[in-house]
Amino acid sequence: MNYRQLGSTGIKVSEVGFGAWQLGNARDWEGMEDNQAIRLVHEALDQGCNFFDTAPNYGGGNSESLLGKALTGRRSEAVINSKFGHHPDNTLNFDSQKIRSSVEDSLRRLKTDYLDSILLHNPPFEILNGSTDHFEVLESLKQEGKIRAYGASVDSAREMDELLRNTRSQVIEVMFNIFHQEPRQAFKKAAEKNVGLIVKVPLDSGWLSGKYDETSVFTDIRSRWDKDQLRKRAELLPVLKEMLEPEESLIQLALRYILYYQEVSTVIPGNKNLEQLIENLSASAKSISVEKAEKIEEIWEEKLQADPLGW
Repeated sequence: MNYRQLGSTGIKVSEVGFGAWQLGNARDWEGMEDNQAIRLVHEALDQGCNFFDTAPNYGGGNSESLLGKALTGRRSEAVINSKFGHHPDNTLNFDSQKIRSSVEDSLRRLKTDYLDSILLHNPPFEILNGSTDHFEVLESLKQEGKIRAYGASVDSAREMDELLRNTRSQVIEVMFNIFHQEPRQAFKKAAEKNVGLIVKVPLDSGWLSGKYDETSVFTDIRSRWDKDQLRKRAELLPVLKEMLEPEESLIQLALRYILYYQEVSTVIPGNKNLEQLIENLSASAKSISVEKAEKIEEIWEEKLQADPLGW
């Protein structure tokens, strides 16, 4: 496993992290047994993965609770990132007066006395310009030692730019993958500000595993995709598969494309079983060529930039 700096935080993170949205989460994904979830976290640590991304609403708090159980006695080996705004009861509330209690609840579920980083979880755009007191509250929690760094989880270059210009965020989590490349417009500015980038949804919610086609039927969160979105995704898969090296999977190509950008600190694919975990982590073993990365950029610019896919 290779490691990168998380911006100016002084924290070193595995370049492939552990997305814990699926951990114990039967509400948005297929269910997972608690013991299986704990084994996955232990295996990740044993493989050199130290970055774990969770949130209060993942599995109604169950993701944080299982992560806390799994990290008992191994907290010092892990870097934990959680969030604020989406609550365990599946409600949305970004009232700044609730940040402190939400952090305290996360700390309790995670069985720890500090979070390495916390992010506003896709907040309304007007919060990103620093005109509210959200970032003041986060700065206070940082000064108290309850968190080491803060920022926001967003989906676009426009949101990244707003954060970078108006707040003291040290960390930004952003959606970025082969099919959703618009945010890379703000990568250079993030690097100039020494802000660590966490990349979420790197496999397009599993589509870039290559296991699905336009006839696939989803009953989980991916059921939001309409037939046209499925068709467009399906048409691009053969093009990408032609780019694979011998013994390379589409998952590895997708993750290596993201890690091609040195501005990225870590990428956080989800994990439903041990086989997926090992394949995700193995992406760190090799790099993608400049020529191949530029070809993937061209595919997005020609096929998707003007008519983006919904995530």
